[in-house]
Amino acid sequence: MFSKSTAKDTPAPGANPKSEPATPTPGPAPVQASTPAPTPVDPGLSVRKGPRVASLIAEQLTIEGSVSGDGELQIDGTIRGDVRMGKVTIGDSGHVEGSVQAEVIEVRGRVVGVMTAKQVRLNASAYVDGDITHEQLSIEAGAFFQGRSLKFQRPVTATAAPQPAPAPAREPVSAAASSEALAVPTPPADTRPSKPN
Repeated sequence: MFSKSTAKDTPAPGANPKSEPATPTPGPAPVQASTPAPTPVDPGLSVRKGPRVASLIAEQLTIEGSVSGDGELQIDGTIRGDVRMGKVTIGDSGHVEGSVQAEVIEVRGRVVGVMTAKQVRLNASAYVDGDITHEQLSIEAGAFFQGRSLKFQRPVTATAAPQPAPAPAREPVSAAASSEALAVPTPPADTRPSKPN
């Protein structure tokens, strides 16, 4: 079908053998790998928007020391220290020895220490030995909890403090009117007939 021509090939009939070298016959162009042109990066878009993925402390991992941040943390391993995050989930194999502080805490594993959060949920497999300070507390049947449940005491702000009601305005009164107001009424005289002895 295709044949490769060489310089030894004979020229076509009617062609001058001493003319310029023949140009290759047009055929399919060779395919070149092309890379897409780089797109300019807008510095304002460098922050990724969208749902945040929870950080994970795997089952085989043990951390000794404090862990803190603003995001979400899934604990399937062991932490010996304090945890302070936005949301903390302690998985079935998770274990925390220390205080846990977050907006939301969900426990399926084991916590030995104080927990403080707006929302605390103890699933059926949870084991908690320590006090829980909360706004909302949910404990499923089967969960173990030994400690105190303390409701958040929201601080009272100066503007929200109850103010005493103002006293009613008094009108000036004359001396005669004030003595009448202070007079003690006398009981009416007994008009019943007296009984003979």
